Amino acid sequence: MKYPAEVYQPSQRGYTGLPDIDYPLHDKTIVVTRCGRICLGKKKINFSTVFAGQAVGIKEVHDDIWLVSFMDYDLGYFDLETRVLEPLENPFGPKVLPMS
Repeated sequence: MKYPAEVYQPSQRGYTGLPDIDYPLHDKTIVVTRCGRICLGKKKINFSTVFAGQAVGIKEVHDDIWLVSFMDYDLGYFDLETRVLEPLENPFGPKVLPMS
């Protein structure tokens, strides 16, 4: 039996990272800080360190209520007054709108 280091071969393809993410349907594109915050003007909203350095799209859906999206996924809403992010129940689930 061989050790993994004895059979490892590096890949011929290099990792290029994520493509540049564009949010044309959102009001703003913001890069999440290293400490996991979204800074909007002088207001700081705690988001997630998982997204540190990544661009997220934000869109104002109501007076001072903003939707946060990453790629094609809506992650949650925050209020500029409370500065608290309310995550969606399952942002990676199917996008099904309720019937009226």
